[in-house]
Amino acid sequence: MSAKIRKSIGKIKGLLPTPTIRKAQRKPPGQAPGTVLHTGTQKLDKVLITVHDFTETHFESIPITEIEKSAPYLSDSSKTWIQVRGLHDIDTLKKVWDFFDLHPLIQEDIVSISQRPKVEPYGEVIFIVMRMIAAHNNGGEMFKSEQISFVLGSNFILSFQESDEPIFEPVLKRLETTGTRLRRLGVDYLAYALLDNVVDHYFSALDQIGESIESIEELVITNPKPEHLQNIHSMRRDLIYFRKSVWSLRDGINSLLRDETPLISNEVKVFLRDVYDHVVQVIDSIENQREMVYSLYDMYMSALSNRMNEVMKVLTIIATIFIPLTFIAGIYGMNFNPEASRWNMPELSWPWGYPAVMVLMLILGLLMVVYFKKKRWL
Repeated sequence: MSAKIRKSIGKIKGLLPTPTIRKAQRKPPGQAPGTVLHTGTQKLDKVLITVHDFTETHFESIPITEIEKSAPYLSDSSKTWIQVRGLHDIDTLKKVWDFFDLHPLIQEDIVSISQRPKVEPYGEVIFIVMRMIAAHNNGGEMFKSEQISFVLGSNFILSFQESDEPIFEPVLKRLETTGTRLRRLGVDYLAYALLDNVVDHYFSALDQIGESIESIEELVITNPKPEHLQNIHSMRRDLIYFRKSVWSLRDGINSLLRDETPLISNEVKVFLRDVYDHVVQVIDSIENQREMVYSLYDMYMSALSNRMNEVMKVLTIIATIFIPLTFIAGIYGMNFNPEASRWNMPELSWPWGYPAVMVLMLILGLLMVVYFKKKRWL
């Protein structure tokens, strides 16, 4: 057993950590298209808006409280990324949406956090929805998940997320470095970098699930317990949720590669193909892990069946040994009077009758044990 698996086994002496998959609320039936209703559960103290403005020679991040303060950055030749964190305050978000004149359906999809991943053009902008799934390092939950939305324009990109998790910190650090491709190319390349950052987190989440599968497999082989079956069902549910969150993203990115749009250059499409390949790889890994979990369930049932067979085997052998002994004891338990006839159990009158019968029963039992061992039933 490897040290890595041994360490993982130590973490799951009880139940494996499982994700808290938050169930989104649903809008009441019959609502008009474009009805804005936040269906999530996470709520920050306030909506956080940060403007990241950059060119090839400069970069600055400016927290703002009013979206109108971003106008000077949008009106010059620089490239602007406006990061919005928090989706619970509809009034504040409305000001952002109205400032950029976003379509009502975009507004609805941003705050409806149960959206399937998709890419849709809306006039002069492209709307992208995807789900962020990353490994959870604090224990208790296997991974964390939230919906991320992007609006790509000609010289700006908007990002919307429900929490204030620093999921885009690696991209921000790259923006701070002078002379990088991220600073030199347009916002379409920044959009690629943000998409790629989200997809990269999928691999860390899959690695964590893979370690859990290896660990529970080791436990199922050595000592299957009922709680292991609960862990298997939990991992299967997690992978179904993972697959649902990633599967349609492949088609969305493929549409970015296939459709002709002035918002994405041919140079950036080369990099988007790499993201597409990563998404396909993630989907393949999810399918492989689902097969492993299904095999793990079969292995668990087989292990229980083998354990039950071993128990039944021992009990059957014990019962088989005692069958002839019980037969002998049953014969001498019959109430025939030896004085009435010389054929009525004359052994009852022998002085060594009882020891002789016990020795006979002992020899018979030993002979059966030797026979079972020779047949390799023991």
